[in-house]
Amino acid sequence: MLDPNFKRAAILLCEHGEEGSVGFIMNKPLDMQIDALVESFPEFDSRVLYGGPVQRDTIHYLHTVGDLLEGSRPVGNGIYWGGDFEKLKFLVTSQLIEPKDIRFFVGYSGWSEGQLDDEMNIGSWVVADMHANYLFNMNAGHIWERAMYNKGDAYTVIANMPDFISWN
Repeated sequence: MLDPNFKRAAILLCEHGEEGSVGFIMNKPLDMQIDALVESFPEFDSRVLYGGPVQRDTIHYLHTVGDLLEGSRPVGNGIYWGGDFEKLKFLVTSQLIEPKDIRFFVGYSGWSEGQLDDEMNIGSWVVADMHANYLFNMNAGHIWERAMYNKGDAYTVIANMPDFISWN
């Protein structure tokens, strides 16, 4: 992908259907904390990631505590999307949610009906298995390389290629 929003982006696709698709870029950290971004949020040492170019004035979150946070939707093995924001703030204040349990995103990545399928058909994207460790236990800057490496074969070579060919 040459689009700077998606170049070497590792995206967790959370919704894919007839009406379109929604996902979040997992490997583009922003230099800000959630409590500095959302005025009413309790002090919380959790960085924010750039989720994508759509509605960059919105905040989204993926987490591992779906059993504690009503309204959250399962999107993968042990990964949940959203949930009651007021309850989230209470759980953070009560220290029942720790920074390791949640990732916040500014904006999201979205595709209209059939758009992502078309992009997949022309080879713009590589599909990989999602591991919760990518999102919650790994340095965001290494997710893309690790996901490519884990696919094996030619993808291992791609994972080791420099970002700019002139660096080779």
